[in-house]
Amino acid sequence: MKKYLDKIGKNSKKASIKSVTTTKKNKVLIDFANLIKKNRTKIIYQNKKDQKYAIKKGIKNNMIERLILNSTRLKQIEKSVVKIANLKDPVDKTLLMWKRPNGLKIKKVTIPIGVIGIIYESRPNVTSDVSSLCFKSGNPVILKGGSEAFNSNKILVYLFKKALKKNSVDPNYVQLIENKSRKSVSYMLTKMSKYIDVIIPRGGKNLVKEVQKRSTVPYIGHLEGICHTYIDKFAKLEMAKKIIYNAKLRNTAICGATETVLFHEKIIKTFINPILSFLQKNGCEIYADDKIRKIYKGKLKIASPSDWSREYLGPKISVKVVQNTWEAINHINKYGTMHTDAIVTSKKSEAVLFVKNVKSSIAIHNSSTQFADGEEFGFGSEVGISTNKIPPRGPVGLNELVTYKYEVYGSGQIRK
Repeated sequence: MKKYLDKIGKNSKKASIKSVTTTKKNKVLIDFANLIKKNRTKIIYQNKKDQKYAIKKGIKNNMIERLILNSTRLKQIEKSVVKIANLKDPVDKTLLMWKRPNGLKIKKVTIPIGVIGIIYESRPNVTSDVSSLCFKSGNPVILKGGSEAFNSNKILVYLFKKALKKNSVDPNYVQLIENKSRKSVSYMLTKMSKYIDVIIPRGGKNLVKEVQKRSTVPYIGHLEGICHTYIDKFAKLEMAKKIIYNAKLRNTAICGATETVLFHEKIIKTFINPILSFLQKNGCEIYADDKIRKIYKGKLKIASPSDWSREYLGPKISVKVVQNTWEAINHINKYGTMHTDAIVTSKKSEAVLFVKNVKSSIAIHNSSTQFADGEEFGFGSEVGISTNKIPPRGPVGLNELVTYKYEVYGSGQIRK
């Protein structure tokens, strides 16, 4: 295993030395999208093998749902790859340029990060998305997918390599670790720092915890998405009801789903029953504080202090009353995970106060927290969401997969 993984690392480093023109990058991506289209039947066949394995292994239904590739999902993957091809190349972009009094000309220019390692579970669309994003941004990628999606990942990487070879580009720009052992993840995290420049985990809490605990390689990612929506006293009921329903129940399993709703105390008599009964009718379990329990007519569970920092990832929600926007901000900054938090209000000053003071990587006014997504941001796709305080933050798309260098041009200057 050591020899195998070291070889992958060396091949990636070698590939990173050779830059690829924008024209060639785009040609590779369009060819990749076309190869997916031509090979849909083969991809679906391999994916069915994975589904059978996942069922036999006893994997949860929501994970199997993420695993499935069908004609509709493959069309979405193709569109995503084409979108990335049509985005501007983020490499060799001049961010700043200035001239010093001594005549030195200085430029701040974007460059690729280097070799990126992606560890992910279940979703084979991650294989095509991150391979496309990493390649377009000039970064070779090493993929370690879950064993449940092995065959799907393998055929997608094979097709990407085919597109690379067709365009005379080093096929090692995209590599899949085909060793199914968990030990390969451990080796990747602890023994490959001389090959991998950054690790990005895409998966559940346990995977991210392992990366945070063990990785000797810098990593980008988030542990939990404890997202909030605050309903201000200036909110409109119908808008708040629609937003809360979408933010919680559109897809309960994603990290951008709202897990706690905060209500301004001035609107609880008119807002609590319509909003909470609507959630409950649609299968949502509610954990509430004492003030809400006195007003709401439906069934509730008592919210314990630990519920304010719980990521349910299911049809459950915590609800609490706050005195004002500042109390909402303080609650979010204490219990949130700096992922995505929203305010619903018709008063601009309250919206600005909230957006400017929550520590979240994404702060939203009058919309659903489920917009925390690279594609929804117009990034084409994303390799993940980052809640780090240092950049990148939020959806990590094409422009977040570059770093920068300073280019200094002189004419014989020497320092005194």
